Amino acid sequence: MDIQLPAAAGAQVALQPDEQLREALIAALRTVYDPEIPVNIYDLGLIYALNIADQGRVAIDMTLTAPGCPVAGTFPAEVESRLMDVPGVSEVHVTLVWEPPWSMELIPEHAKLQLGLL
Repeated sequence: MDIQLPAAAGAQVALQPDEQLREALIAALRTVYDPEIPVNIYDLGLIYALNIADQGRVAIDMTLTAPGCPVAGTFPAEVESRLMDVPGVSEVHVTLVWEPPWSMELIPEHAKLQLGLL
């Protein structure tokens, strides 16, 4: 059993392998941008789930800003390709989901600032 203790100020905390992989996957997701909104898909709130299974198998549930989005047919493959480039990833499965529907409320504050919404 791993027990997480709070780190002293300025101390480096060693990440577990799954946490390291999760951070690398999030970094990769932040390189993919919605073609209509100048914010990456992770910060835009389009990633609903990021699951890591044994042996580097990754499953993503993601949505688009609208069901009729013109990139609906190609965007999941682009996300899959970016994540397959992450060391330690052996397989990626991207599922487009429409529930709950995406809305501006899913955008975190820092991304809203970037978009000039605050």
